Amino acid sequence: MDVIFGLIPAMIALGLVGVLIFFWAVKSGQYDDMEGPAHRILDDDDMKEDKHDHSE
Repeated sequence: MDVIFGLIPAMIALGLVGVLIFFWAVKSGQYDDMEGPAHRILDDDDMKEDKHDHSE
């Protein structure tokens, strides 16, 4: 039973840290562009065009 009296404040403190990190992320703009990374992974910017003609 004594352990619970130590765990409850620790869990409340951990929850407050999580809430503070969430508010910091929202304030700093981490959640502004939710669609960009989803579409960026599909772009083929790194692929080079094939300069050889394979139509034999």
